[in-house]
This record gives sequence, structure tokens and C-alpha cells, in this order.
Amino acid sequence: MKYLVERTFIQVAIGVLLFVASECFAAPAQPLHFPELHPPSAPEDAGFSSSKLQELDALISRDVAAGFPGAVLLIIRDGKVVKNTSYGYRQKFSGAKPLENFAPMTTGTLFDLASNTKMYATNFALQKLVSEGRLDLQANVREYLPEFRDQESDAIKGKNELRIADILHHSAGFMPDPQYHNQAVAKSLYSQDRSVTSRLISQTPLAYPPGTANVYSDVDYMLLGEIIERVTGQMLDEYVEQSIYAPLGLKHTRFNPLQKGFAPADFAATELQGNTRDGSITFPNIRTDTLLGQVHDEKAFYSMAGVSGHAGLFSTSADLAVLLQVMLNGGGYGSVSLFNRQTISEFTSPAEADPTFALGWRTNGNASMQWMFGEYASNRAYGHTGWTGTLTIIDPEYNLGIVLLTNKKHSPVIKSGSNSGKFIGDLFATGRYGEVVSGVYRAMGISQDQGSSDRLIGTGPK
Repeated sequence: MKYLVERTFIQVAIGVLLFVASECFAAPAQPLHFPELHPPSAPEDAGFSSSKLQELDALISRDVAAGFPGAVLLIIRDGKVVKNTSYGYRQKFSGAKPLENFAPMTTGTLFDLASNTKMYATNFALQKLVSEGRLDLQANVREYLPEFRDQESDAIKGKNELRIADILHHSAGFMPDPQYHNQAVAKSLYSQDRSVTSRLISQTPLAYPPGTANVYSDVDYMLLGEIIERVTGQMLDEYVEQSIYAPLGLKHTRFNPLQKGFAPADFAATELQGNTRDGSITFPNIRTDTLLGQVHDEKAFYSMAGVSGHAGLFSTSADLAVLLQVMLNGGGYGSVSLFNRQTISEFTSPAEADPTFALGWRTNGNASMQWMFGEYASNRAYGHTGWTGTLTIIDPEYNLGIVLLTNKKHSPVIKSGSNSGKFIGDLFATGRYGEVVSGVYRAMGISQDQGSSDRLIGTGPK
């Protein structure tokens, strides 16, 4: 018996050693390699008509000739850079006065992405953390921010049960714009100190019962930025710049870029007279000079020191092309894997309550989104816009990515009439987005029947 036991032990030991050896000397698993963008090629190689793209050039150029400031249009498809073209001027004014010589726009110009920060910084970070199992979309917010909870004085309660997913769906109950930076509006929530504002975000009262509506709110993404910082132990800009942009080789996608080696001449200018709306608004410490390289958004600049989950990111069309391709690739680029395809699907699936909202991303869920997605985008298309004049469209149906970067707010404010308070740049076709996006699809030969018609008759997302 002793012999049998010893023999069995020896056999098991030999088996373990052989297993370990086989694992040690086995050929290493081949790393994933995701498609990378090719250098610019003839549009026809990616299914585009050169003449139709020239019609798109003419549309934007006409707007520039009529007073629109400037733009950069990027199109990628099937891993090819179909178009990366600049139009007009990155700066036309210094304060209220026109420059003697307008500064031309280039494809290397950096733009204030405004709310596209929500996607390229906050959503990319969240998608990465979810893929890594470090964040649970169904968890309550207070699991990550214990201070986020109902107070006895709250007129509307519901914070205790709010999930991360509710925040991402913009159904959490928050007002769109609390104006923390403006004491006359924010009152007890007033702050121009980032550490104070971080505390006040969790104390911001609900404006409507959670789950009863989808109301686009910057508060939602300011909270999400706080959650990312709490999970990672890093400032939001440090985390995304080190963990997302650097591995991808992106050198022009930054928060607070003037503090990181860039000069004012690198940027598309935004508002002519700071945040004053041509002198009609004032609050403590308000900027009055033409904005170049500083985030326009007041809450991000004054209350969050330029780094917030809802605004503050700057980038170029070339860098954004890579980030578009990451999404179309299913979460990676080259040898870099950021998140998985399942996570992308989860983040871009339309919400049941309102099919135009996904988890942060906006979706082409019904005809109300035509202003953004144009006439022909598929019902799988998703994207986002930014107040300064930036647009992202990703359409997996056609393996297509579109970025339209404009500085449409670099124009005078209309003083009277039905458009009073709007910037002149808002009124041009280029500044309204949809016509440009439709032109991209027409250049692919996509008709109404092939594009959004299945969405409009109610077949729902694929």
C-alpha cells in the first residue's frame, strides 16, 4: 500500500512538473492587433465620389465667404482617411475688432471640444474602467461617492438609489446648468475653487424625480468625472492623458493645453469677448478677451480649474481620427486595447425610455435627431456635439466616422430679432451640422432608402 501511495504521489508530481514546463515553454499567445488608419487615399478607394465631396467643400466654402469663421472636416471609412480638410480661419477677431489679417485654419489647429469632452475623455475612461471590472454601471453612485445621498432638506429625493447608468442616461434628475461659477445664479452652490466645487456637485439638488425624463445635464458628467477620479486615484486629465491618449500616441489631445507646451496661435478662437456675450453678461473674474486655448465653458474654467467630466478637452482632427477608429475597431488601435466590443455595445445601445439617448452617447433613434445625424445616417449611428461647434458621428453600419470641428462661436452675437442672443455662426448650414453630414452620406451614394428610412418607419435599432 505504501508503495502504491508513493507511486501515485510521484506520478502526480511528474504530471504537475510536465504541465508547468509546457506552460513555460509554450509559444506565447499572439497579441491582438487592431486596424490602423492608412494614409490619405483616393476617395473612390473607400466608396466615395470625389465630385460629391467637392460639392461638400463648396458648401462650407460658401459659408466661410458669407462670414462663417472656420472648420475642419474629417471623414474616415474602412480604415482609410478619406478627407481631412480645413476651411476659413482659426481667428478673425481680437475682442470686438476684426484682425487686419485673418489667421487661416489648418488641419493641425486645436479645437475646444466642449461637450465632446464627455465622449472622448469621460466616456472613454468609463468604458475602459468597465471593461477592466473596476466600475459597475448598475451600482449606486454613492458606492463610489459616499457623500452623494439624500438630505432631509431636499425637496426631491432619489439620490440614494441613483445608479451610474441613470447618470449616463441623463435621467438622474439634475438641472442642465447650475452655473456654479456665477454667484447671482448659483447662490449657495457658488464656487470658483475646484476642491469646493467637487464637494458642491454631490450637494446639487434634484430638479425632477429621477427616471421620469431624460434631461441633458452637465451635472451628470461633472459627477462622472468625480467618480473616475475617485476610482483611479488620479485627476481626470492625468488618467486619460496617461492611460488612453499616450498609449495611442496622441500628442495633441489635452486638458489645459496652454499649461502643457502649446501656444495661443495653435488654437481655433472661440468667443470674441471672453464669456460676456459681447458685453451683456458679467460675474466675478469674467474673462473679456478673445479666448484662445482656454476652455470656453464657464463651469469648467472658473469652477473646475479647466478639468471637468463635461468640458475642457482640446484636440485636433488627426488625433480624433484615431479615437473614432478605436470605436469602430471594437475598442483598440494597433497593439493597444482600451476596452472590449461588448462594452461599446452596452454604451451605445439606445435607452428604452428615449431611443435618442444611450449611455452618454446620443443615438439616431428617431427623426428628432436629423439636425445632428442628417437625412441618411443608419439607425445604428451614434455621436455627440459640443457647444463651441464640434460634432462626432460614428456609423458602424458603414464603418464610417465623421468629425466636424468649427469655431462657430467666434462670431458676433445677434442683438435683436428672433435670433437675438445667438452667435452669427450658429445660423450657417455648417454650424447646424445636419446638411454637412447629409453631404457626406450623399458622397457615398447613400440614399434615403438605404439610410434612416428604416429608422423612420419604426423598425428600431439593429
